Amino acid sequence: MLKNFEYRIYPTKRQVSILNTQLEECRWLYNQFLEQRKTAWEERQENLSLFGQHKVLTQMKKERESLKAVHSQVLQNVATRLDLAMKAFFRRVKSGEKAGYPRFKALHRYHSMTFPQAPVGCRIKDGKLNLFRVGKVKIKLHREMVGRVKTCTIKRSATNKWYAVFSVEVEPARLPENNSAVGIDVGLETFAYLSTDKPIENPRFFKNEQKDLAKVSRRLSKETIGTPTRKFRRKAVARVHERIKWKRQNFCHQEARKLVNQFGFIFVEDLNVNRMIHDSCFAKNIGDAAWSMFFDLLSSKAEEAGYTTIKINPAYTSQDCSQCGHRQKMPLNIRIFDCSCCHIKINRDFNASLNILRLGLESVGNQSEEATSKLCLAVE
Repeated sequence: MLKNFEYRIYPTKRQVSILNTQLEECRWLYNQFLEQRKTAWEERQENLSLFGQHKVLTQMKKERESLKAVHSQVLQNVATRLDLAMKAFFRRVKSGEKAGYPRFKALHRYHSMTFPQAPVGCRIKDGKLNLFRVGKVKIKLHREMVGRVKTCTIKRSATNKWYAVFSVEVEPARLPENNSAVGIDVGLETFAYLSTDKPIENPRFFKNEQKDLAKVSRRLSKETIGTPTRKFRRKAVARVHERIKWKRQNFCHQEARKLVNQFGFIFVEDLNVNRMIHDSCFAKNIGDAAWSMFFDLLSSKAEEAGYTTIKINPAYTSQDCSQCGHRQKMPLNIRIFDCSCCHIKINRDFNASLNILRLGLESVGNQSEEATSKLCLAVE
């Protein structure tokens, strides 16, 4: 399986200048490739292929000498990125979604470059990262990298921090066999509610940082566009967003790890979070909760451990009684599920998590007496 190792790197001012120049060359090349595809279709109804654009790279490097400052495989990867963007565009057109044709990259709007056959052009040696045409860059190896390196991506953050991300092929670290199961109902009142009657509180990172974000955003809005002061203010806004992102990622990693260490079967809701964000009045709160990130991390950690994560259709899980199956309407403002049939009274999120657990056990065919007894005990 593939695993990412991300390390902070500390290039010197000269090295930062070289890296910025290489990124700008990649940005220019991306725009050229996009223009070629756009023109070929508009004038000749011709679809340019990835390999066709790879072939013209040699001629383009003769016409633009500055392209030679970038590794040849990095330039090829630029064409690969555009090809993936075009394929995604046609996929969205075919499925009837909002298409979103690939955009031209504005100045300083290209933030990463990839060495697709690392360690070619990008190698760690003697505790430093040796980059093509850049030299030896200081790198903080805060954890040991294991496995066979496949690719390396050098990226620049909005706050001008630099990172090296290695995609490594590793043998999964399996955990002991575990037949315990849990259903998880995510929400906004609580981040998640487990079928073990344990809630995970919603940290609301964005809401807690809103005052600081509003303060730096007001200062930014008062500055004239194009001035050095506005550039400084933009960096201050980016730092707040970066701090929120780090806190959110750390929280999702830790909670996902706790669940994988405890349960062998994990059942979660199959939610279209992207659609919920666009069609809901709770868009900001849903985005702050980061359910998609949590589900992705949960799935990857469970896969590495040899455990199972299954997405369950969430339809009516909040309206069905987990004990008798009676269905009744449950407006969002009602937080206690009071069944009019069997008269059970439990937290609505706990009731939903029990229904998710039941549906999950049915989907894997786990109808053992032990699983059934646990479900009955949880309801009681």
